[in-house]
Amino acid sequence: MSRYVSPIKKKDPMLKENEITKVIKDKGPLTGAELLDAVSGDPLLLWRASRLSKDLAIRTVGTRYLRLDRRIEGYARLSPSILREFLTYSVIGLSRDYPSLVRRADQLLSHIEEVSRAKSEMAYSIVSALVSRLANEVLIEEKVCIIIAGDIVYNMAHDVPRPERSTGKLVKGSDMDIVVIVEDLFPDELMERLDEEIYKEKYRLLINPYLREEIDYIVKDLDRVRKQVKFDTFKHIVACKILHEGTLLYGSDELFHKVKMMVREHGVIKKIDAMEGKARIFRREAEEYLLREDPRKIREESLYLFYPTEETEEFE
Repeated sequence: MSRYVSPIKKKDPMLKENEITKVIKDKGPLTGAELLDAVSGDPLLLWRASRLSKDLAIRTVGTRYLRLDRRIEGYARLSPSILREFLTYSVIGLSRDYPSLVRRADQLLSHIEEVSRAKSEMAYSIVSALVSRLANEVLIEEKVCIIIAGDIVYNMAHDVPRPERSTGKLVKGSDMDIVVIVEDLFPDELMERLDEEIYKEKYRLLINPYLREEIDYIVKDLDRVRKQVKFDTFKHIVACKILHEGTLLYGSDELFHKVKMMVREHGVIKKIDAMEGKARIFRREAEEYLLREDPRKIREESLYLFYPTEETEEFE
């Protein structure tokens, strides 16, 4: 029996633990998404039942990392969200068959790592091909650094279809977050060309039915970075967080390290680390609340604690 007793238990079949257990007995360990497909219903209630059951065990793979959200006091929460972590990065199995649970979780982790690797390689191929089409390839390689950030750098990219924000078209999971930074005195017209070419690639990837990948990107100069590292607005905090986590995809290693030094010298790393610490506390408290509170009240007031948020401010 579940340790959780709710006044709606008799009314809502999703809280019937034996239904979940039967599916897993028949099919073996399942990801949260697979389990949701098998039993249908409310994902919040499924997550609660799986977490609170003595007969079920959950193994989650991957890394939790900082995500910024205007709706949260202090802005700091963790990614993946509770829902995304359960559906995409967790395996549910029987407590008494832990070896099977571990094997399936290892398979899931291998898949996520492969998706991350493939998306990173695609991003590099797109950028290198794009630069080679321009007449100023050498100048770009010396005076521009192209940074990749987001799920990919944490080896947490997924391929679960989701709608792209502007068009509503389904894309294959995690986007490719790309930040292009140009040196001082870099030609404005070439900066504009870079922006135009990346936009064309973004559109091509979205409309090609065989690709259906999404690029989120920004092209900016070093002077804008100098303003952002002041860490004094929500948009600047988002930009700093992305610069801190990002890795060099293409271009000038010297400029990339200059940007990283600016982030370090302005105390951004310590501020980000402090925010991540608060985010971990917030996550623990949010999970405790979602496990104990009446689901009807959660649906009315607090579903944002359960669902994902997107950091779009830097790319708008």
